[in-house]
Amino acid sequence: MPLSPSTTRELLARLGHQPKRFLGQNFLVDGNIVHKSLELAEIKAGDTVVEIGPGLGTLTIALLQAGADVWAVEMDRDLHAYLEAELAPRYPGTFHLLEGDAVKHPLAGLVPPPGADFKVVANLPYAIATPWLDRVLSGPLPARLVLMLQQEAAQRYAAVPGSKSFGGISIFLQAAYAIAQGHKVAASCFYPRPDVESHLLHLVRKPAPYVFADAAKTVIRGCFQQRRKQIGSLLRQRLPAGEIRWRELLQASGLSDQTRPEAIPVDCWMRLANVFPPLA
Repeated sequence: MPLSPSTTRELLARLGHQPKRFLGQNFLVDGNIVHKSLELAEIKAGDTVVEIGPGLGTLTIALLQAGADVWAVEMDRDLHAYLEAELAPRYPGTFHLLEGDAVKHPLAGLVPPPGADFKVVANLPYAIATPWLDRVLSGPLPARLVLMLQQEAAQRYAAVPGSKSFGGISIFLQAAYAIAQGHKVAASCFYPRPDVESHLLHLVRKPAPYVFADAAKTVIRGCFQQRRKQIGSLLRQRLPAGEIRWRELLQASGLSDQTRPEAIPVDCWMRLANVFPPLA
């Protein structure tokens, strides 16, 4: 398999394929990182795994060889055709490939039965990481995710209250997942080399994960678009009828209506979300 820059270049040349920057096509060329991804995800035979943007199939084959049932979505028509021709006949019944946009198909066509666990292991195209993750966090929730991300995005997802990186996606993610030990990934692990450093983000679903409703997400995102304003003025604009309730919740958390959004911890946002009205 193309686990080196030279074999990756050769395969791309044979296919007549030029990596597309706008699709984030930086192909993984380090076998150690592939192994680390499977190790962090604790992949075992019989697991159901979603993969986003399988590209040339380096990670895909490792998952299939480990005995996983893989559901993958690939937007690039040429790479989809290559994977369909090369992998589908070799792994009938365990390789499920969808051509399309991962943001529109965040679980690659998988419809997990109620209560059934699945995992996500993906070298995410960096441009879609946040909108894709936001869709996934609406549920059903994977038991575990191991995501190759731009380091800046990983830091934003793991940001703590009070930091400039803390925002809506940090809240939605951390309400449902514990952030486990990840792994830094150098630019040399990809072909072509990206201009940024990368990080394997390792997420483990909490025993009682919280999923924010769409209406609550809308309010929270709106507050962070004006993150230097005080939470009292922001919520009065958005929740004029519920002032007493959200004020009491802030006070119960030791906060005042003069607190800025970035200083409010995740558990307080979860309590506040319960008093936000549904979308009209």
